[in-house]
Amino acid sequence: MADSDVYVVWDEAVTGYDFGPSHPMHPLRLDLTAKLAIDFELFDRDGVDVRSISDLDEAALARVHDDYITAVKEAGSPAGLDHGEAERFGLGTDDVPVFENMHSASAMLFQGSVDAARAITSGDYRRAVNFSGGMHHAMADRASGFCVYNDVAGAITEFLDAGFERIVYIDLDAHHGDGVEALFWDDPRVLTISIHESGKYLFPGTGYPADIGGLRAAASAANIALPPRTGDEDWLRAFDATVPALVEAFSPQVIVSQHGCDGHRMDPLTHMRLSIDAMRVATERVRRLAEDHAEGRWLSTGGGGYAIIDVVPRAWTNLIAIAADADIDPGTRTPGRWAHYAQTKTGREAPLTMTDGFDGSFTPWSHGFDPETELDRAVMGTRKNLFPFFGLDPYFD
Repeated sequence: MADSDVYVVWDEAVTGYDFGPSHPMHPLRLDLTAKLAIDFELFDRDGVDVRSISDLDEAALARVHDDYITAVKEAGSPAGLDHGEAERFGLGTDDVPVFENMHSASAMLFQGSVDAARAITSGDYRRAVNFSGGMHHAMADRASGFCVYNDVAGAITEFLDAGFERIVYIDLDAHHGDGVEALFWDDPRVLTISIHESGKYLFPGTGYPADIGGLRAAASAANIALPPRTGDEDWLRAFDATVPALVEAFSPQVIVSQHGCDGHRMDPLTHMRLSIDAMRVATERVRRLAEDHAEGRWLSTGGGGYAIIDVVPRAWTNLIAIAADADIDPGTRTPGRWAHYAQTKTGREAPLTMTDGFDGSFTPWSHGFDPETELDRAVMGTRKNLFPFFGLDPYFD
């Protein structure tokens, strides 16, 4: 197997991760993504290896979550778990309702990212995609924000166990990647970078510029907390102002990224104003960072995203395509078969093309800092708190 091939995780059984028909995280979003990728012939492309998820490695799960696993198993069993006890573990809440076989369904998402990491550590693949993963809010001892087990942390732990000593995690979800950050808060081998809507306005209420890592790992966490209603050009400018410089300074051996698409202007749960096009541009930039600084090693996941027909399938089909070096021209029409299937499933018309009309342009940070704008002040907060640790100038590139 050539080292340029991409390992793609897809297993229809992941749609069993289902909190119920009224919950925002509807499993149809995964089904529609896979169907769109199939209709773009990405799964049949040379160099794309689509694999189902292997049996759960209980030891790998326990390295991240340990005793909490028992509570998840009991909560999803016929006998259930006492309500008060369940809530102590973040289960049985509005965000994380209990459902039958919760443990096995959640463990599949976790194992998918573990499998993806092992594909890369084996040396057979440089890239891997698990778009059904990205459960970045789950903590070591409790569920949070629709996330039961933290598959991203599982993948990072696999890399650490395989001897990797410098891992960069880039989180593009509109919500702060608090679970991943917390799990590696004191580990200097992992740099977590989260670009998100400020916690002043959005769950989980964390991820501020001054949050830069624990006492044993100062400068191991970067948080770019953006104002609500941040649009494409400002979001890409914030990325440009922070992520590339930090990645280059850290010199990772692998990049792990989370591509939650809930920052889209049509998403019902956030206040961001992004387009499919900005997300595509950022994903292409992550790919380039992996090529330039991590010998091409890149593991990507999905994440949040609740506009299940208009946004999620297009965003993550682009993710798969970019990982496979099969970038889809933005003006390409969505396949008619997929559009018909999506309309049959949802009763709504599907988007006609793979673009929202944004051309991807933005003003690079190197053109100068504007203290009059809320966006630039937010970005400068991150740069001032973190850049000096890496020998970088907060004011100039």
